[in-house]
Amino acid sequence: MKKVISSEKIPVKLWLDDIEEGALAQAKNLANLPFAFKHIAIMPDAHQGYGMPIGGVMATKGVVVPNAVGVDIGCGMCAVKTSLTEIDTDTLKKIMGEIRKVVPVGFKKHRKPQDETAMPREGSFEGKRAAEGKQVVWFEYDNALKSLGTLGGGNHFIEIQKGSDGHIWVMIHSGSRNLGFKVAKHYNDLANELNQKWHSTVPKEWGLAFLPLDSEEGQNYLREMQYCVDFALANRKLMMHEVEDIIAWETHDMCDGVTPDFEPMINIAHNYAAMENHFGENVMIHRKGATLAREGTIGIIPGSQGTKSYIVTGKGNKESFESCSHGAGRKMGRNVARKTLNLEEEQKKLEGIVHSIRSVKDLDEASGAYKDISVVMKNQKDLVDVLVELTPLGVIKG
Repeated sequence: MKKVISSEKIPVKLWLDDIEEGALAQAKNLANLPFAFKHIAIMPDAHQGYGMPIGGVMATKGVVVPNAVGVDIGCGMCAVKTSLTEIDTDTLKKIMGEIRKVVPVGFKKHRKPQDETAMPREGSFEGKRAAEGKQVVWFEYDNALKSLGTLGGGNHFIEIQKGSDGHIWVMIHSGSRNLGFKVAKHYNDLANELNQKWHSTVPKEWGLAFLPLDSEEGQNYLREMQYCVDFALANRKLMMHEVEDIIAWETHDMCDGVTPDFEPMINIAHNYAAMENHFGENVMIHRKGATLAREGTIGIIPGSQGTKSYIVTGKGNKESFESCSHGAGRKMGRNVARKTLNLEEEQKKLEGIVHSIRSVKDLDEASGAYKDISVVMKNQKDLVDVLVELTPLGVIKG
């Protein structure tokens, strides 16, 4: 931990020195909410978001705050270690080209619905049966079936990497696509409407409207939120399956006709709310751009395009509500990055990597738009231990 701000109703604990003004103001708003518990934890990758800083962790009593989860519910990381120890550039380019053929990126989705058995299960029910009784999910179900196995845009990526353990890894960052956005918007709008009706003391301009946990609306949000978390995992699983098949096919000659092995997938989400026990009380933990770092939990912290990523294990630090950063974190907005970063300089940083920075419009995802991941990792040495360092070889960006 770098510093503690004690000027608000409850403390704000920071794991960074360089928090931007807007994000700090949002953190102070969180600390003055009547239902916020113990303190607010701000991770080392934090930057301004909607209502709550991305890279923020908040515990609440009796309520859930949709905007403290965010619009890409269940967004997260997955990674797989392969038995491959090397991969040549020509083979890597073939793999990246084949991935682009089968995994839609940006706003694109599949033309046909995907296999319904890959959708989230609930108890003994799978497919559409598991979506029954969920207002938004049910309405969006058919669209979600076409979005299953798609990357999305922004900072979502598929990356082939070389690990410090000598192995080739695959890493994917993606979320719940439009399904999560629709659920988030519906319940945030509903929370705003109800908070006005109740004459809530939480200022509307803070963007932190809440739903009581003992209300029908609060319980409905939690059910639909969890479905989106499960959908985001199903989405990553399907993409990883496609990538593994492509790698196996394109590398079988390198392996004397033997299919490479793939270890079980590591998965961790960084946009969700969950009931947990902290400081002796059951509280609703909101992680918005923050990762669970309970003792022994295996996590993933990606860098920016062109920088290292990390497989980590949590230390279970109570002060961070057993959390850590979800990545490097932006240091400049997308439009600012496009206007101020130099294309040639950013491309030079990526020499030796099959990358996605091809024109000025791509500079919003250049390394220069993000914080230094080495500083971020140094700032959270009390939160996680590094197991494997991963260096990018090839990147597909949303």
